[in-house]
Amino acid sequence: MTNKNFNSNNGRESRKNYRQSLPKPLWRRILKWTFLVIFLFLVAGVGLFAFYAKDAPNISRADLESGGSSGLYNTNGKFVMSLGTEKRLYVKDSEDLQLLKDAIVSVEDKRFYKDKLGIDPIRIVGSMLTNAKSKSISAGGSTITQQLVKLTKFSTAASQRTLRRKAQEAWLAMRVQREYSHDEILEFYINKVYMNYGNTGIGTAANFYYGKKIGDLDLAQTAMLAGMPNRPTVYNPYTYPQYAKYRRDIVLKAMLKNKKISQEQYDEASKESIKKGLKSHNQRKQSNLRKINDPYVKEAIAEVRAKGFDPFRDNLKITINMDQKAQKKLYQLANNGQVPFTNDKMQIGASVVDPSNGHVVAILGGRHLPSSVQLGLDRAVQTTRSTGSSIKPVLDYGPAIEYLNWSTAKMLDDSKYVYPGTNVQLYDWDNKYDGMMTMRYALEQSRNVPAVKTLREVGIPRARKFAGKMDIDIPKDSGLSVAIGANASSLQMAGAFSAFATMGIYHKPQFVSKIETPDGLTRNYDSEGIRVMSKATAYIITDMLKGVIKHGSGRNAQINGLYHAGKTGSVKYSEQDLARYPGYAATPKDSWFVGYTPRYAIGVWTGYDNLKDGTISGIGQQSAQLFYKNMMTYLMRNKENVDWQKPDSVIRARIAKNSNPPEVSSTGEWQLFVRGHSPVGIVDDSSDYDEDDEKTNTNNSSSTSNTQERNAVHHENGSTTQNNKNEKKDKDLKDKPQTGNTGKDNSSDSSQNNDTNNSSSENNPHHEQKPNKPGGESNNSANDENHH
Repeated sequence: MTNKNFNSNNGRESRKNYRQSLPKPLWRRILKWTFLVIFLFLVAGVGLFAFYAKDAPNISRADLESGGSSGLYNTNGKFVMSLGTEKRLYVKDSEDLQLLKDAIVSVEDKRFYKDKLGIDPIRIVGSMLTNAKSKSISAGGSTITQQLVKLTKFSTAASQRTLRRKAQEAWLAMRVQREYSHDEILEFYINKVYMNYGNTGIGTAANFYYGKKIGDLDLAQTAMLAGMPNRPTVYNPYTYPQYAKYRRDIVLKAMLKNKKISQEQYDEASKESIKKGLKSHNQRKQSNLRKINDPYVKEAIAEVRAKGFDPFRDNLKITINMDQKAQKKLYQLANNGQVPFTNDKMQIGASVVDPSNGHVVAILGGRHLPSSVQLGLDRAVQTTRSTGSSIKPVLDYGPAIEYLNWSTAKMLDDSKYVYPGTNVQLYDWDNKYDGMMTMRYALEQSRNVPAVKTLREVGIPRARKFAGKMDIDIPKDSGLSVAIGANASSLQMAGAFSAFATMGIYHKPQFVSKIETPDGLTRNYDSEGIRVMSKATAYIITDMLKGVIKHGSGRNAQINGLYHAGKTGSVKYSEQDLARYPGYAATPKDSWFVGYTPRYAIGVWTGYDNLKDGTISGIGQQSAQLFYKNMMTYLMRNKENVDWQKPDSVIRARIAKNSNPPEVSSTGEWQLFVRGHSPVGIVDDSSDYDEDDEKTNTNNSSSTSNTQERNAVHHENGSTTQNNKNEKKDKDLKDKPQTGNTGKDNSSDSSQNNDTNNSSSENNPHHEQKPNKPGGESNNSANDENHH
């Protein structure tokens, strides 16, 4: 009996061992490892979620009830203004909101009232599948609660769409869902969303767009407002009525599908005009302070958006670089009569930059800015007007020093000049040529022929590279006429001249220095700057530009005792312009002054928006210089007056007049050389350097009478003969790098590819201006009467 049982047990054990020794089916092994991998992923996911969620910011009722628009602060942390231009009308939950709530829930989150978590796994999986199918992020899985959390504590910037932020967003949504009712969450959401034109909250928007309370809107109007938060700019019924109607009808269809309205209600509402009941908002007034700050605010908003944020929806704390007192002073100078202008239609654009860090201290968008326009035309940053001769230090003489090691004593020939490959002759402002002169004199007196010849020696490619480092864009197909006029804004010019002020370090002008998001992250945008030229180049240019103000074309910008430097620029009317307005012949079309101290750089443009508005005549021809003078005087009133110190890379010596090669003379003029590139026998003179001892007016081989004439009024215009329509492309007769052609009409107020009809002009208030020959028309829209 015992043996029998033993044998039986032994057999079962053997069969079990045999089965265990057999290889397991492949599908069972795959299933086992699949479950194991899924389990590990779940554990890792939960762990990662917990890791991210532990650092989630706090969220309170006050946060949820607050407006979503961003605030602007100055660099001292003082509040400047909110970007929400309309006072928010906070609406409490009531029966009047029911139709709006039905619309929002139907189109945004139809399972909202069934949601107990704050997140919707079904929506998340569905959006993942949709995005995978479309190979893009075209569908979102956020609930209304998640959207509320995002508007309250996070940025909408693409750079913030990270796992960390999504985990924190989900965690906070679950917290909000536990602590508040569905109706409370909807109330927060309705009052939080951005609705364009500085409106936060649908209650504010109902009053802005329709002049009504939410409960007084009809179904179609309610649906329109419910759909706007998705893309408030695109679904703007004023500017894009077709898109607004498209979005409104989507909301109506969602309400019909969700059984919140009947088919009859849907049919009637979908036929209603999208513009029914809309009130005009074009004449809305803004505060005087907002009007003063408007150009700066506009550029700050653009800069924030360029960094990937939405300043109207992200609830940001934005630190701007504006000096409120300087901003106000710019506005006052343009409007209170302290600086004279030809007439009320004459316009101005001005920019003030701190060279040490690139901070835009203040900008002026124009004169007589209308109170009814917000974020309007900003002439300080328009790039469709020619700089005239103010470009010469950046594009001509700066590169000549940097790449060719020219000294201020370099002799240049101001003689008859015809653009290569053409029959187009270049003239100076006085239609005369003054022979050999130093580079210093040529720049101070703003002679055109030496500037063009200098650019030819440097080569346009190298000059473009030099200017490009300071964000002055010169088109590749530019011809030599760009030497006396390129298209740039007052802000770009102030930024470029700032590099001279800092001995060669360039800081890109910026309106915003710091952005703080609601979740506590801070991004700083100040930089150390980049070296764009040698100290020698910057110092030598500055030394010459001091002379422009002391005894050159910029004497009306003189400020007694102040160390500063600058350059004038004027642009002449084209032949086509003068055919329509022949009375404009003896006046400039655009007038510039760009100047700087070690503390501030100021760029000023003056002119007219449209040809029909008038011309710069009389005292208006000095407006740019006088505006600079008044603003710089104001800015430097309590600042230390510091001169630039000569670097060791520069040699200073007295040089005999017109000596070529340069010869030392105890009675000569002070000239500067790049160390290592001065003629033999010239050493650094350490004796006292008296700027007033410079007698550049004697540095010319012309007669005494011509010298006196040059010291009178200075026109920078390179007046030329009529453009030959059959002009050939430019040819570099000296085999210097050169691009461009003269097949098109081009003047000194153009940066295009034509070396013809050059025309920039300078004026002196003590002498009558001499008529210049008609110039050619610039190839840019700034010449069009309807430019603005």
